[in-house]
Amino acid sequence: MVFTGPLSPVEIPNLSVFDYLFASIPDENLDRIAIVDGASGAATTYRQLIGQITLVAGALAARGVGLGDVVALHSPNVPAFAAVFHGILRAGATATTVNALYTAEEIAAQLRSSGARMLFTVSPLLAHAKQAATIAGIADEQVIVLDEASGYTSLRDLLGENHHAPEVRFDPAEQVAVLPYSSGTTGHPKGVVLTHRNLVANVAQSRPFIGSDPDSRVLAVLPFFHIYGMTVLLNLAFKTGARLVTMPRFDLAEFLRIIQDFHITWAFIAPPIAVALAKHPLVDEYDLTSLEVVFSGAAPLDGTLGRAVAERLNCIVRQGYGMSEMSPVSHAIPIARDDIPLSTVGVTLPNIECRLVDPETGEDIEQPAEGTSRPGELICRGPNIMRGYLRDEQATSQTIDADGFLHTGDIATVSAEGFVTIVDRLKELIKYKGYQVAPAELEALLLGHPRIADAAVVGAHDGDGEEVPKAFVVLQAGADLSGDEIMAFVAERVAPHKKIRQVAFIDVIPKSSSGKILRKDLRGLELPKL
Repeated sequence: MVFTGPLSPVEIPNLSVFDYLFASIPDENLDRIAIVDGASGAATTYRQLIGQITLVAGALAARGVGLGDVVALHSPNVPAFAAVFHGILRAGATATTVNALYTAEEIAAQLRSSGARMLFTVSPLLAHAKQAATIAGIADEQVIVLDEASGYTSLRDLLGENHHAPEVRFDPAEQVAVLPYSSGTTGHPKGVVLTHRNLVANVAQSRPFIGSDPDSRVLAVLPFFHIYGMTVLLNLAFKTGARLVTMPRFDLAEFLRIIQDFHITWAFIAPPIAVALAKHPLVDEYDLTSLEVVFSGAAPLDGTLGRAVAERLNCIVRQGYGMSEMSPVSHAIPIARDDIPLSTVGVTLPNIECRLVDPETGEDIEQPAEGTSRPGELICRGPNIMRGYLRDEQATSQTIDADGFLHTGDIATVSAEGFVTIVDRLKELIKYKGYQVAPAELEALLLGHPRIADAAVVGAHDGDGEEVPKAFVVLQAGADLSGDEIMAFVAERVAPHKKIRQVAFIDVIPKSSSGKILRKDLRGLELPKL
């Protein structure tokens, strides 16, 4: 049985991302501030930002970059990110955004997988970026630094070339805009193919629920390289004419200072920040009275925690749900709806159809006339759904069925009112502080250790209720290896969010007759954490 949200379908313009966001800004609004560096206070107006975007597009076109080309962007949240990201799209190329915390090997893997021919980075990340570019076969002259670094072309250099943006024509429904990387429901990271129409659609779908306005001041602490920050900050905030204030990394004191000093009205966060806002004594030392809305995503927000934030800060708290493969938002609690429990992810966005499917039988679960349904896998269909995974037809067909429904891998319920609650995870993916962690990637690393005979990784919970990667390890006969040594071994080889946080030693990894790890059995084991 298909269920939808409470709002009628919205119009989705047949436009590129650049034209949708910037082409129709009234002239009197062009001199409003678009983006501010939270550390320095340096401000860029919409007129200046559009100028920078077009100059970046022109410089790329002068280098032969255009339709069919992929350009990588590896940077924390700084104002220049916005100009380069949208400049890549304006040139007709595809942006693949790279996690700023990735190791050189992880960056190189994404560069090779995406086929990127250029790489933008910042000087503090240049060492890893340069090493990755070399591995991926990208020449030094194709590595651009957003700030300054000796021997490298800078963004200032590109803008100074004063090349006009090219005339580019394409079908927004076919042209690939971005290639973020996601582990999907299982396995190693894969390129998520999102078109201009996908991104435009999700902004249009989200605006009635979580849209800011020209008077809004939005704190951009969520990373732009992540689909959540990309859609709600780089795209949705600009579409509504809001003012973005950037933070390159989360620091609680700096986060609170920026809210106070810049009179922030909207803060998009992930649940770990909500914990600090609810509990940390430092919060009381700052004037946060400007804050009107705190919106949480990327991982489930506990209803009790959300209410504690709302009460302490005297603001509206809402949450939503989505995934990279859905551009990403599919469900949210509208700002105007006080009747929807904060423990839910709200209602379905316009233009999206959903079903709940019994994971055992494949049969549809009915939305009840009253009360709440039994749990089933949430599957969704709409104009925001990805085209598929880059050059991976098998993974695509396993995720998007013949009817166009994307299988989320999350178990949910739906109430008679249409309120959706995520209750469990069918997929193996671990969500640590909003970041995706693929068990298979960590298991492959562990199995590369000479003293480890077998290993499995599952999501477990720490003392704060945060989901963390936990390794179950079988040692080689006679081997001596501690949990700390195992965690250090992995930490040296992965980005910080992928670190193993708990280790348990076990005699044998439970597996099915086909050899698949029985993760459910591992989660039920009561073993000491080492």
